[in-house]
Amino acid sequence: MHTSCRPYLRAVAKTALNLVFPRRCPVCDEPVKPWNALICRDCARIPAYIEPPFCMKCGKHLEREEREYCKDCTAHPHIFDRGRALFAYKSISASIARFKYKGRQEYAAYYAACMTKRLGSFIRDCKAQALIPVPLHKSRLRHRGYNQAAALARELSALTGIPVLTDYIVRAKKTAPMKDLSAQERQNNLKRAFKIRRNDVKLSTVIIIDDIYTTGSTMDALSRELKKAGVERIYFAALAIGRGT
Repeated sequence: MHTSCRPYLRAVAKTALNLVFPRRCPVCDEPVKPWNALICRDCARIPAYIEPPFCMKCGKHLEREEREYCKDCTAHPHIFDRGRALFAYKSISASIARFKYKGRQEYAAYYAACMTKRLGSFIRDCKAQALIPVPLHKSRLRHRGYNQAAALARELSALTGIPVLTDYIVRAKKTAPMKDLSAQERQNNLKRAFKIRRNDVKLSTVIIIDDIYTTGSTMDALSRELKKAGVERIYFAALAIGRGT
Protein backbone atom coordinates (compact mmCIF):
# COMPACT_ATOMS: atom_id res chain seq x y z
CA MET A 1 0.00 0.00 0.00
CA HIS A 2 1.30 3.44 -0.90
CA THR A 3 2.15 5.43 2.22
CA SER A 4 0.18 8.46 0.97
CA CYS A 5 -3.04 6.40 1.26
CA ARG A 6 -2.59 5.56 4.92
CA PRO A 7 -3.82 8.87 6.46
CA TYR A 8 -6.96 8.69 4.29
CA LEU A 9 -7.65 5.08 5.29
CA ARG A 10 -7.09 5.89 8.96
CA ALA A 11 -9.57 8.77 8.68
CA VAL A 12 -12.15 6.50 7.00
CA ALA A 13 -11.67 3.83 9.68
CA LYS A 14 -12.01 6.43 12.43
CA THR A 15 -15.23 7.80 10.91
CA ALA A 16 -16.68 4.30 10.60
CA LEU A 17 -15.78 3.51 14.19
CA ASN A 18 -17.44 6.71 15.41
CA LEU A 19 -20.62 5.82 13.56
CA VAL A 20 -20.78 2.35 15.13
CA PHE A 21 -19.47 3.36 18.56
CA PRO A 22 -20.18 7.09 18.98
CA ARG A 23 -17.53 9.09 20.83
CA ARG A 24 -18.62 10.07 24.34
CA CYS A 25 -18.46 13.64 25.55
CA PRO A 26 -15.79 14.05 28.27
CA VAL A 27 -18.18 16.20 30.33
CA CYS A 28 -21.69 14.72 30.06
CA ASP A 29 -20.58 11.26 28.84
CA GLU A 30 -23.37 11.18 26.26
CA PRO A 31 -22.64 10.68 22.54
CA VAL A 32 -20.98 13.89 21.38
CA LYS A 33 -23.12 16.47 19.56
CA PRO A 34 -22.22 17.13 16.79
CA TRP A 35 -21.15 13.49 16.34
CA ASN A 36 -17.67 14.20 14.95
CA ALA A 37 -16.63 16.70 17.66
CA LEU A 38 -14.46 16.00 20.70
CA ILE A 39 -16.89 17.57 23.18
CA CYS A 40 -20.55 18.66 23.09
CA ARG A 41 -20.98 22.29 22.13
CA ASP A 42 -22.95 23.04 25.31
CA CYS A 43 -20.44 21.22 27.54
CA ALA A 44 -17.34 22.98 26.21
CA ARG A 45 -17.78 25.92 28.61
CA ILE A 46 -17.85 23.75 31.76
CA PRO A 47 -14.17 22.76 32.26
CA ALA A 48 -12.32 25.66 33.92
CA TYR A 49 -8.83 26.34 32.66
CA ILE A 50 -5.98 27.38 34.94
CA GLU A 51 -5.52 31.09 34.30
CA PRO A 52 -2.71 33.45 35.37
CA PRO A 53 -1.39 34.25 37.81
CA PHE A 54 -0.06 30.78 38.50
CA CYS A 55 2.82 29.33 40.48
CA MET A 56 6.04 29.51 38.48
CA LYS A 57 7.02 26.06 39.74
CA CYS A 58 3.94 23.80 39.72
CA GLY A 59 1.43 25.90 37.76
CA LYS A 60 -1.29 26.21 40.42
CA HIS A 61 -3.49 29.28 40.07
CA LEU A 62 -2.56 31.92 42.65
CA GLU A 63 -5.04 34.18 44.39
CA ARG A 64 -2.42 36.89 44.91
CA GLU A 65 -0.77 38.24 41.79
CA GLU A 66 2.34 39.45 43.60
CA ARG A 67 3.39 35.92 44.56
CA GLU A 68 5.68 33.89 42.31
CA TYR A 69 5.25 30.53 44.03
CA CYS A 70 2.42 28.84 45.88
CA LYS A 71 2.82 28.01 49.57
CA ASP A 72 3.42 24.34 48.82
CA CYS A 73 6.32 25.04 46.48
CA THR A 74 7.77 27.66 48.84
CA ALA A 75 7.69 25.27 51.79
CA HIS A 76 8.73 22.13 49.91
CA PRO A 77 11.35 22.62 47.16
CA HIS A 78 10.81 20.24 44.27
CA ILE A 79 13.22 18.20 42.16
CA PHE A 80 11.48 18.87 38.85
CA ASP A 81 12.20 22.14 37.06
CA ARG A 82 8.72 23.38 36.28
CA GLY A 83 5.24 22.24 35.36
CA ARG A 84 1.88 23.37 34.06
CA ALA A 85 -1.64 22.03 34.36
CA LEU A 86 -4.63 22.47 32.09
CA PHE A 87 -7.80 22.41 34.21
CA ALA A 88 -8.90 23.35 37.71
CA TYR A 89 -9.46 19.95 39.30
CA LYS A 90 -13.00 20.47 40.63
CA SER A 91 -14.32 21.42 37.20
CA ILE A 92 -13.13 18.21 35.53
CA SER A 93 -12.85 15.65 38.36
CA ALA A 94 -15.80 13.48 37.26
CA SER A 95 -14.48 13.38 33.71
CA ILE A 96 -11.00 12.32 34.84
CA ALA A 97 -12.48 9.62 37.09
CA ARG A 98 -14.25 8.07 34.08
CA PHE A 99 -11.11 8.45 31.96
CA LYS A 100 -9.06 6.75 34.65
CA TYR A 101 -11.35 4.01 35.95
CA LYS A 102 -14.25 3.53 33.51
CA GLY A 103 -12.44 2.88 30.25
CA ARG A 104 -13.10 6.24 28.61
CA GLN A 105 -9.75 6.36 26.79
CA GLU A 106 -11.43 8.31 24.00
CA TYR A 107 -11.41 11.39 26.26
CA ALA A 108 -7.64 11.59 25.71
CA ALA A 109 -8.13 13.12 22.25
CA TYR A 110 -10.07 16.06 23.74
CA TYR A 111 -7.63 16.50 26.62
CA ALA A 112 -4.62 16.47 24.28
CA ALA A 113 -6.22 18.94 21.89
CA CYS A 114 -6.86 21.34 24.80
CA MET A 115 -3.33 20.85 26.10
CA THR A 116 -1.84 21.62 22.71
CA LYS A 117 -3.95 24.77 22.41
CA ARG A 118 -3.56 26.11 25.96
CA LEU A 119 -0.12 24.78 26.96
CA GLY A 120 1.43 24.57 23.52
CA SER A 121 3.94 27.38 24.01
CA PHE A 122 5.10 25.91 27.33
CA ILE A 123 5.51 22.46 25.76
CA ARG A 124 7.45 23.87 22.80
CA ASP A 125 9.69 25.98 25.04
CA CYS A 126 10.68 22.89 27.05
CA LYS A 127 12.37 21.47 23.93
CA ALA A 128 11.82 17.98 25.34
CA GLN A 129 13.22 14.89 23.68
CA ALA A 130 10.47 12.67 25.07
CA LEU A 131 7.13 12.54 26.86
CA ILE A 132 7.28 10.23 29.90
CA PRO A 133 3.84 9.10 31.15
CA VAL A 134 3.69 8.32 34.88
CA PRO A 135 3.84 4.50 34.90
CA LEU A 136 1.41 2.14 36.59
CA HIS A 137 2.49 -0.97 38.47
CA LYS A 138 2.04 -4.06 36.29
CA SER A 139 -0.69 -5.46 38.56
CA ARG A 140 -2.72 -2.24 38.37
CA LEU A 141 -2.15 -2.02 34.62
CA ARG A 142 -3.37 -5.58 34.23
CA HIS A 143 -6.49 -4.84 36.29
CA ARG A 144 -7.30 -1.53 34.58
CA GLY A 145 -6.26 -2.60 31.09
CA TYR A 146 -4.51 0.66 30.19
CA ASN A 147 -2.49 3.51 31.62
CA GLN A 148 -4.46 6.76 31.36
CA ALA A 149 -1.27 8.86 31.42
CA ALA A 150 0.13 6.85 28.51
CA ALA A 151 -3.13 7.25 26.56
CA LEU A 152 -2.90 11.01 27.04
CA ALA A 153 0.80 11.08 26.14
CA ARG A 154 0.20 9.21 22.87
CA GLU A 155 -2.49 11.69 21.79
CA LEU A 156 -0.25 14.59 22.77
CA SER A 157 2.64 13.07 20.87
CA ALA A 158 0.52 12.84 17.72
CA LEU A 159 -0.19 16.57 17.95
CA THR A 160 3.27 17.81 19.00
CA GLY A 161 5.62 15.35 17.33
CA ILE A 162 7.42 14.64 20.63
CA PRO A 163 7.96 10.88 21.00
CA VAL A 164 6.49 8.91 23.91
CA LEU A 165 8.63 6.53 25.96
CA THR A 166 6.38 4.21 27.94
CA ASP A 167 9.12 1.75 28.88
CA TYR A 168 11.90 4.14 29.93
CA ILE A 169 10.94 4.08 33.61
CA VAL A 170 8.67 1.59 35.40
CA ARG A 171 6.80 1.47 38.69
CA ALA A 172 8.71 -1.30 40.45
CA LYS A 173 6.74 -1.14 43.70
CA LYS A 174 2.99 -1.43 44.10
CA THR A 175 2.09 1.71 46.01
CA ALA A 176 -1.05 2.49 47.98
CA PRO A 177 -3.64 4.83 46.39
CA MET A 178 -2.44 8.40 46.93
CA LYS A 179 -5.73 10.28 47.27
CA ASP A 180 -6.21 9.60 50.99
CA LEU A 181 -2.59 10.02 52.10
CA SER A 182 -0.96 13.03 53.73
CA ALA A 183 2.03 14.72 52.08
CA GLN A 184 4.50 12.81 54.29
CA GLU A 185 2.67 9.53 53.70
CA ARG A 186 2.81 10.13 49.97
CA GLN A 187 6.59 10.59 50.12
CA ASN A 188 7.05 7.40 52.16
CA ASN A 189 4.69 5.53 49.87
CA LEU A 190 6.77 6.43 46.81
CA LYS A 191 10.21 5.55 48.18
CA ARG A 192 11.94 3.25 45.67
CA ALA A 193 8.70 3.08 43.70
CA PHE A 194 10.26 3.83 40.29
CA LYS A 195 13.15 2.25 38.42
CA ILE A 196 14.87 3.15 35.15
CA ARG A 197 14.42 0.35 32.62
CA ARG A 198 16.02 1.75 29.46
CA ASN A 199 19.64 2.51 30.30
CA ASP A 200 20.41 2.44 26.57
CA VAL A 201 18.44 5.68 26.00
CA LYS A 202 20.17 8.92 26.96
CA LEU A 203 17.91 11.91 27.52
CA SER A 204 18.67 15.44 28.68
CA THR A 205 15.15 16.97 28.74
CA VAL A 206 11.77 15.30 29.28
CA ILE A 207 8.15 16.21 30.05
CA ILE A 208 6.35 13.94 32.53
CA ILE A 209 2.67 13.45 31.66
CA ASP A 210 0.06 12.77 34.35
CA ASP A 211 -3.65 13.23 34.97
CA ILE A 212 -3.64 15.02 38.35
CA TYR A 213 -1.02 17.06 40.21
CA THR A 214 -1.64 17.31 43.95
CA THR A 215 1.44 17.71 46.16
CA GLY A 216 4.14 16.90 43.63
CA SER A 217 5.27 13.74 45.45
CA THR A 218 4.89 11.55 42.37
CA MET A 219 6.67 14.08 40.15
CA ASP A 220 9.53 14.34 42.63
CA ALA A 221 9.89 10.57 43.00
CA LEU A 222 10.04 10.17 39.23
CA SER A 223 12.36 13.16 38.85
CA ARG A 224 14.78 11.72 41.42
CA GLU A 225 15.23 8.57 39.35
CA LEU A 226 15.40 10.50 36.08
CA LYS A 227 18.14 12.72 37.50
CA LYS A 228 20.12 9.62 38.50
CA ALA A 229 19.88 8.48 34.87
CA GLY A 230 21.39 11.78 33.70
CA VAL A 231 18.27 13.71 32.70
CA GLU A 232 19.12 17.36 33.29
CA ARG A 233 15.81 19.18 32.81
CA ILE A 234 12.50 17.72 33.93
CA TYR A 235 9.15 19.37 33.26
CA PHE A 236 5.60 18.11 33.65
CA ALA A 237 2.21 18.67 32.07
CA ALA A 238 -0.88 17.53 33.97
CA LEU A 239 -4.55 17.50 33.10
CA ALA A 240 -5.72 19.00 36.38
CA ILE A 241 -4.45 20.65 39.52
CA GLY A 242 -5.88 22.06 42.75
CA ARG A 243 -5.79 25.65 43.93
CA GLY A 244 -2.75 27.47 45.25
CA THR A 245 -2.40 30.40 47.64
